[in-house]
Amino acid sequence: MALLSFERKYRVPGGTLVGGNLFDFWVGPFYVGFFGVTTFFFAVLGTILIFYGAAMGPTWNPWLISIDPPDIALGLGLAPMLQGGLWQIITFCAIGAFVSWALREVEICRKLGIGLHVPMAFAVAIFAYVVLTVVRPILMGAWGYAFPYGIFSHLDWVSNTGYTYGNFHYNPLHMIAVSLFFTNALALALHGGLILSAANPPKGQLMKTPDHEDTFFRDLIGYSVGTLGIHRVGLLLALNAGFFSALCILVSGTIWFDQWVDWWNWWLNLPIFANVHGGVNG
Repeated sequence: MALLSFERKYRVPGGTLVGGNLFDFWVGPFYVGFFGVTTFFFAVLGTILIFYGAAMGPTWNPWLISIDPPDIALGLGLAPMLQGGLWQIITFCAIGAFVSWALREVEICRKLGIGLHVPMAFAVAIFAYVVLTVVRPILMGAWGYAFPYGIFSHLDWVSNTGYTYGNFHYNPLHMIAVSLFFTNALALALHGGLILSAANPPKGQLMKTPDHEDTFFRDLIGYSVGTLGIHRVGLLLALNAGFFSALCILVSGTIWFDQWVDWWNWWLNLPIFANVHGGVNG
């Protein structure tokens, strides 16, 4: 694959976090680095263990294959290989691969001399995974509270976790997360639609400028955050959607133990509802 002129300037030694020049190389268009090697190691080992677990299981149906965490009765101990030990090792490999990939992104950013926004964004996704597989189980006292690695089994875990605390839609942090996901989708759709509109004017007209894009939103809603601002908005919406998604699960069973609908009793007990005949407290 031919190198772009810019790539030749950027493919120079330096910018590595670990390993120095020893791991400072590319394979085709892909930068490797020390953390590229560790990513490959953890990803391959974890994948092999998943296939091994599937081979030891009762089915090869991809919908039903499941690598389960140890039983809750085991607590936070090390489990036998086929009784949750595989899940523990695979989880370790997954965290190793994810963190290695993020640090590889950092090295690429350092070589290019750009900000660390991409690895920081990926770090939020890693945070969500670690919260569900490590932090919450530790706080609850057993690895068995983490989710299994499987399609149907994972969906069952989500359903069971939600119903354990009643209707999970009453979880206020879940409400915030869902609102952020939908708002993020709306912002991305509006932004993408606007860019394509400006880049594809009617036949015979020139491509429009960012001024046209800003003017559209000023005319539509009275304000435009600008071409750079909309990317900041999109990034913050996406990161907070992932953050609050992890948070809504984290507090369930560690801080809040009852039905989530009961959390809203503070609203019903506000003075404005006192002695309201026929109302919720009437």
